[in-house]
Amino acid sequence: MRSDLEREYVDYVAGRLSRLHRAAYFLCGDRYRADDIVQSTVTSLYLSWKKAVRADNLDAYVHRILVRRYLDERRRRWSRVLLGEHVPDRPAPSGNGVEVRDELITALRTLPKGQRTVLVLRYFSDLSVEDTAEALGCSVGNVKSQCSRGLTALRAALGTFEEAR
Repeated sequence: MRSDLEREYVDYVAGRLSRLHRAAYFLCGDRYRADDIVQSTVTSLYLSWKKAVRADNLDAYVHRILVRRYLDERRRRWSRVLLGEHVPDRPAPSGNGVEVRDELITALRTLPKGQRTVLVLRYFSDLSVEDTAEALGCSVGNVKSQCSRGLTALRAALGTFEEAR
């Protein structure tokens, strides 16, 4: 790749890496898997950078790659392997922010993949309805309906956490 294209790529990725990681984390709920998904995304982006820079909306293009890498990773058999008999106990979170975040991530995991993906792209990656539709390759109406259903389900799931307290 030419040095000017490579510099553009590095600048783009450096400016969006934390947002990409946050979106991947909210999709999969595991920071190590999120690292893998982001790494795969930026590698794919690097390989197709000449094509990507010509896209009308580069952020939507990259988020589409991210979502596809997440879905690809979920389909692999090793992603379902549990290395121990039981998941180890985690220490009790200290402070309200951590508890709320954990509850939110747990509630997000209860949603169907489509709803979870739409909510992550819309509210955690700050994409518009149109950009989310473009990233997912679906209609604006589909994004709106998935978002509405997802928010309703998320509120219900978070309400059960509140009742359990």
